[in-house]
Amino acid sequence: MNRALRDHAYNEERSLWLHRAIAARLRADPGWVRAKAKANLARIRGSHGPSVGPYLCRWSELLDGPLDTLAGMLISESQDARDLRQCTPFAGVLSPHERWEVYRAFRQWWLVGGGAG
Repeated sequence: MNRALRDHAYNEERSLWLHRAIAARLRADPGWVRAKAKANLARIRGSHGPSVGPYLCRWSELLDGPLDTLAGMLISESQDARDLRQCTPFAGVLSPHERWEVYRAFRQWWLVGGGAG
């Protein structure tokens, strides 16, 4: 695998790990997580161009929909979910320490061959 593809695979897999932790927080405190994400969506809409509009609309629909559907999208490995995670509204849901712990665990997994193949 060339370096660009490997870097892309690394980033996509790391994002999936991060969103698994976000899904766990969502299940523990759905009201707070949804409110945080909706506030982030409002901020993103005001600071990004029209190219992210479809993603923001999709996230808005998911945030207003059933919890299981939202949580499922966060951890899905589908192309749709990978695309949505590129414009995530879940910044600030995990503390910096929690985010760092996810990144640390992911990096260890990656380095022992979990995704390096």
